[in-house]
Amino acid sequence: MLGDREVFIDTCILIEYLKDNIVLNKENCYINNIVLMELYIGAKNKQDLKEIKAKLQGFKLLETTQEILNLSTQIIEHFSLSHNAKIQDAIIASCCLINVLPIATYNLKDFRYIPKLEIVI
Repeated sequence: MLGDREVFIDTCILIEYLKDNIVLNKENCYINNIVLMELYIGAKNKQDLKEIKAKLQGFKLLETTQEILNLSTQIIEHFSLSHNAKIQDAIIASCCLINVLPIATYNLKDFRYIPKLEIVI
């Protein structure tokens, strides 16, 4: 889908990957714990959770650092009232900005207002 470019994969894209609707090159795909938690909470049962975890093996996991949390707080401060910014989206966007990665997402409304964040579909 995204070729050989390094990219952060948003939850909505991973849901399609888990359904076998798209193919991703795991070697170039990054996620964080926020994305993992969003996927895990959507599991229907323990077997489903086990399958999700197995399919996510090989994706590169980025640490949520204090620097990312500080930037997330700034994003919430600036955009929660005007754009309804959500905590999880602010952390994901900050992770992309700090690690200089574009984000692959279908949810443009969640990220398009964040300056310097490159979005790819």
